Amino acid sequence: MENEKPTNNPVYNRVDSGKVNLTEAEWKKILPADVYYIARQKGTERPWTSKFENFKEIGTYYCLACGNALFKSDTKFDSGCGWPSFYEPISKGAIIYTPDHSHGMTRTEVQCGRCKAHLGHVFEDGPPPTGLRYCINGVILDFEKAKEAEKKAGYNKPAGE
Repeated sequence: MENEKPTNNPVYNRVDSGKVNLTEAEWKKILPADVYYIARQKGTERPWTSKFENFKEIGTYYCLACGNALFKSDTKFDSGCGWPSFYEPISKGAIIYTPDHSHGMTRTEVQCGRCKAHLGHVFEDGPPPTGLRYCINGVILDFEKAKEAEKKAGYNKPAGE
């Protein structure tokens, strides 16, 4: 289920928090077509098609375009909407909120706070404690299991080291 770091994507980094500003031509060269469509053209994947829709692993969800940490798995819930849903981002700066008036609707678009990739939308019909539902395209998500992330961060070292 987990995606490996995209080999042809020089901006993908799970540690660097610096903003990413590429031209659309540069994005088109480094992102797979389906990811480019969602991330840069504000597309939407078909409902119920995401590999993350019924995904239950414990870990962290990242932006597949740049590696920015977006959501922890313990904030994911089954909303029944057809897309992976979360009630809270991992940090305040992880997400950018933008008014979206497309398709004759008024919604709030959510974008990656690092590279401004389109992720999906946020709605005010989610569960406590936030009451929010971040409805996210799975195509733009990357995932790392908690144990692997903890090993990299040194959490599994014996006491006293």
